[in-house]
Amino acid sequence: MEVIFDIETLLTGLIIFAARIVDVSVGTIRLLAIVSGRTFLAFFLGFIEVSLWLVIIAKVLNEISDKPLLGLFFALGFSAGNAVGILLDKKIALGHLVLKIFVRNEGKEIADKIRQTGFSVTTFDGEGEHGAITELNIVCRKRELKKVVQIVKFLDPEAFYITEPVLSVSRKLTNLFNPLYKINKHHNSETNNEIGHLLNPIAETVR
Repeated sequence: MEVIFDIETLLTGLIIFAARIVDVSVGTIRLLAIVSGRTFLAFFLGFIEVSLWLVIIAKVLNEISDKPLLGLFFALGFSAGNAVGILLDKKIALGHLVLKIFVRNEGKEIADKIRQTGFSVTTFDGEGEHGAITELNIVCRKRELKKVVQIVKFLDPEAFYITEPVLSVSRKLTNLFNPLYKINKHHNSETNNEIGHLLNPIAETVR
């Protein structure tokens, strides 16, 4: 038992655990980069991921017969790496998605107000269980999803929405949350005031 649980084994196990978290997390980001079409980033992350994995697996296979505890650290590192990768995905939010919003009332008016905040919106008329509905489609960057949803919920707290992944977009989306004077210089003062009243409560919520 002393051989299995000595200080050197524990330190080696912790290093393997930490390195495994890094390599699995990098693998998660690499997959996101592939889906987002970021070739160079996927190439770079793939090199780091495999290099770390080779070092780790060589160390474990070389010593696991004498120190089986290293296998436990290896497995725990893999599991923790998946969790960390998910957290990084939410934080980095690479790529784009389609936000589909379903509203019952004033769909066109809501779409117009969302457009005034800088987003492009496509509307479709449909029929739901309880009558007519309007579907609003918005393509946005993943990192902007939270802001878009806040706008939607501010305009219609009962709106239902879903998201779908996007593999590619035909043009690069610029920063849609520009200051009001950059959104549309041709808006009249009345329209700008309306946008300001719309965004101020959302800004307070974000803070």
